[in-house]
Amino acid sequence: MVRLNFPSYAFRFKSRENKMLVFDIIRKKYVILTPEEWVRQHCLHFLIEEKKYPPGRTLVERQLKVATLDKRMDIAVCDPKGKIQLLVECKAPEVILNQKVFDQIARYNWEARADLLMVTNGINHFYCRMDYEKGEYLFLPELPLYTEIY
Repeated sequence: MVRLNFPSYAFRFKSRENKMLVFDIIRKKYVILTPEEWVRQHCLHFLIEEKKYPPGRTLVERQLKVATLDKRMDIAVCDPKGKIQLLVECKAPEVILNQKVFDQIARYNWEARADLLMVTNGINHFYCRMDYEKGEYLFLPELPLYTEIY
């Protein structure tokens, strides 16, 4: 797998039926290691180890109803009351983070109403804070620590 723009983390791998698997620390199981999964696993470690987001409030690949369609959120972190606080969209490193990707997380957030959004392909990361009263968003230079939002 390609080197990503995240700190180095200790991952657990295994092989099964000629497929490489990586251990997901949230789902507590091995999952197939695809380029997007490589980014997702780095992002999970980043959120938990660097930004101190609580693993117990972190959701991975959960269903989200968008209008009449069932979609899957890559990563979401909830506040103590269960409201999604942070919504993350992960893409494979070769995927360009263009308007289509930002439109995707915006559609998901129409339902989720998260305060913070993150879009990453493992190389480039974008963070923003939503202001629903003003109908605006503000790009942030970095994602706040969990303790900075509570």
